[in-house]
Amino acid sequence: MKIRKILVSQPEPSTGNSPYNDLAVKHNLKIDFRQFIQVEGVPAKDFRKDRIQILEHTAVIFTSRTAIDHFFRISGELRLTIPDTMKYFCISEATAFYLQKYIVYRKRKIFYANGKFTDLVDVLLKHKEEKFLIPLSDIHKDEIPVLLEKAKLPVTEAIMYRTVSSDLSDLKDVNYDMLVFFSPSGIKSLIQNFPGFEQKDTKIATFGPVTAQAVRDAGLRLDVEAPVPEAPSMPAALERFISEFNKNNK
Repeated sequence: MKIRKILVSQPEPSTGNSPYNDLAVKHNLKIDFRQFIQVEGVPAKDFRKDRIQILEHTAVIFTSRTAIDHFFRISGELRLTIPDTMKYFCISEATAFYLQKYIVYRKRKIFYANGKFTDLVDVLLKHKEEKFLIPLSDIHKDEIPVLLEKAKLPVTEAIMYRTVSSDLSDLKDVNYDMLVFFSPSGIKSLIQNFPGFEQKDTKIATFGPVTAQAVRDAGLRLDVEAPVPEAPSMPAALERFISEFNKNNK
């Protein structure tokens, strides 16, 4: 039986020239997109329990636009006025520009790296005298606290938002030939939404070793793993697998 219907656990691409579109046309596939996880803010009353004083810090580290949104959300809920002297350190230039949503960009001290957290740490090390605050999700990359601790920087980790499972009850009676995941949280959402899930002939594809391990830990079969040298992206990995699988299942 050929692969005809695929569910990708991410938002639908905003551009029409997505490689998923090319894949769908080439193999006559129906590809749906649905977020298996969503982000919700930690309420200010819960944040207070951590006894973190935002204004005791002189600089904020941002790893994403989501972190920026929730930092200023919580600051507003706590009725705090962020001083003009606050410094901002961002993972990338695009993230830094997003600050314009909340501050007058040209009047602030803003620094950014090239998209890699290791490079951002190098920037932070040039400002060791600052007292850093880093807004995080309850689920975040392990490398962040490890690298900060290794650099011996004075950083306060502040959990300001959470990753939770989406409600997928409307998919209960919908069947797909393949499910595509990009994070362990997506696998967790699958199990929470469908506790009696039986994989059977459904193929599972994952991106990244941590997500692949989450599939195995859940007792499921992993059929497609990316990235690999021959397929550095998920669309490329799906192309290789589907071409071979559908050819052998005419």
